[in-house]
Amino acid sequence: MIGRLSGILLEKNPPQILIDAGGVGYELDVPMSTFYDLPACGEKVCLHTHFLVREDGHFLYGFATNEERATFRQLLKISGVGARMALAVLSGLSTGELAQAVALQESGRLVKIPGIGKKTAERLLLELRGKLEAPPRGAASLPPSRPGAPAADVFGDILNALLALGYSEREARGAMKDLPGDVEIAAGIRQALKQLSKG
Repeated sequence: MIGRLSGILLEKNPPQILIDAGGVGYELDVPMSTFYDLPACGEKVCLHTHFLVREDGHFLYGFATNEERATFRQLLKISGVGARMALAVLSGLSTGELAQAVALQESGRLVKIPGIGKKTAERLLLELRGKLEAPPRGAASLPPSRPGAPAADVFGDILNALLALGYSEREARGAMKDLPGDVEIAAGIRQALKQLSKG
């Protein structure tokens, strides 16, 4: 089906985005790892995609890299793991961090992700063992900051993204309280997730 989508980025409402490809607007859900690296609205974007057909509708998911999409597909193969949980895992941990957690069987890193309890984390580690490759060493840096919306809109987008990932409003607002007033959306989400992972 749809394996790749290239077009103009029209909207960013984390975790959902809208891409105009040949005059058709495609709605995609993306993990925060992909969202961080999106260009500004109005610019061209190209994403690897996964098309999912369920009884309640058709859904399209977008990923910045083949590795992210492959990890997403591996997660979907695990009993009890749906697309929402798979996106939450990729939003809470990079593919490299997840591969490392699996290699070391560190359930503690997974239980910090909303919706994942100890049993689910242990099942994920067991099912993913030997199926993920750790990427070459080298930390990913924050994307360059881009001119964004007024602060109130930015903070609203960050809050909505955290709520969509399964955090409660209290947890989300607590993680956002130390964000600087001029923070960009992507950097703000990343900082808030880092704060939540310490909790």
